[in-house]
Amino acid sequence: MSDEVYVGNAHVDAPGDAGWLLGHFKPPGDPRHSGDVEIKWGVHEPGDERAQWTVGETRTALLVLISGRFRVELPGRSVLLAEPGDYVVWGKGVDHSWRAEEASTVLTVRWPSVPGYKVRDGAECGSDGE
Repeated sequence: MSDEVYVGNAHVDAPGDAGWLLGHFKPPGDPRHSGDVEIKWGVHEPGDERAQWTVGETRTALLVLISGRFRVELPGRSVLLAEPGDYVVWGKGVDHSWRAEEASTVLTVRWPSVPGYKVRDGAECGSDGE
């Protein structure tokens, strides 16, 4: 098998890197390393929510509901993803937060993959979640 191919399972791989399957944070040389895009398999228990709003967003994001019931809060708007396949897209400069209303699985795609966005010890340093 080529070093340019990686075969995995999101349920197995996601917990190892806070849900992120692909992005700048994977080691160089790993086929999952990318500065162009980030992909996350997010599994959330009912009531899971961001500790605080993401502000100063510099990326575009797509969030797709796989299962459950998931709410995305945007400035002046609350979006409920209730049916599998429901999705929301927001662009650069759009702050956001979220809450799992039921046990939920969501797929998040963000671009570009920007270093420095991570929640550390409850302090917001950009964005680490959906």
